[in-house]
Amino acid sequence: MSIKTFLNSIREGFSSIKRHPFVTIASITTILLMLMILSIFFIFSVNARMITKKLGQQAPIEVYMKLNVTEDELAQTEQLILADTRIIESVKRSPEENYNNFKSNLGDSQSILDEFDYNMYLPYTFSVRISDPSLADDVVARLGTLPGVSKVSTESKVMDVLDRSERYVNIGTVATFVLLFVIALFIISTMVRISVYSRANEIEIMKFVGATNSYIRMPYIVEGALIGLISAICSWAVTMALYAAVYRKIMTNIDPTSFYAILPVRAVIWWVLVLALFTGILIGSIGSGISVRKYIKV
Repeated sequence: MSIKTFLNSIREGFSSIKRHPFVTIASITTILLMLMILSIFFIFSVNARMITKKLGQQAPIEVYMKLNVTEDELAQTEQLILADTRIIESVKRSPEENYNNFKSNLGDSQSILDEFDYNMYLPYTFSVRISDPSLADDVVARLGTLPGVSKVSTESKVMDVLDRSERYVNIGTVATFVLLFVIALFIISTMVRISVYSRANEIEIMKFVGATNSYIRMPYIVEGALIGLISAICSWAVTMALYAAVYRKIMTNIDPTSFYAILPVRAVIWWVLVLALFTGILIGSIGSGISVRKYIKV
């Protein structure tokens, strides 16, 4: 297709939008609502994955050292733990710190441990947090082989639940995206079909005088892409305004570093824009192309 033909298609696309204002408004409104639903679900799923990941990182793995562990073994184990990139935090506690923590949990009854020799019965420990709960089994197995380690314990059931939850959220995100995409594609193709039907005679005349299928189809594809573009920008603006209001409401008394804090607007604003633009233009152009196809087969 020549540049002149392409520019003419763009002009025709703009003209078609002006010629059918009610169909255009209906199409824009339909795609806008679909993109808003898609964008809102995208923001929800991103926050859900982030919170699930943080919850997985909160579950600690406890490493218990042998009672007779040497200083060299303790230092070597600590160094190897810190060198593991899957581990995002490690806290070492001495027998005395473990004793004081245990004693404080007894409340008014803590005096019964006043004569307790913690150096003889309590070991050094490491509380470890990992980046992904699905890595727990591998990390636990490796920690158990480190010098001076007596045993390693973790809440395996909690890790499994968190790992499954993260997978379910990812699967749900993809499935919902595909479903909304197909629904939006069907609706926009139906709306554009109305516009095409009103010009069916004009299309037939163009075919009889020798116009190619691509020449006839291109203005409609451009029209659909423009409608998708306008819808995407509008849906993005409305969605982000709503999310900003929700963020201010929810985060009023929540520390942004808390594991249940939601993502700030700046963290999702451009991702939502890209998603809306890509989906809106794709739906508009593909829907229009599908709708006009039956009318150019004369």
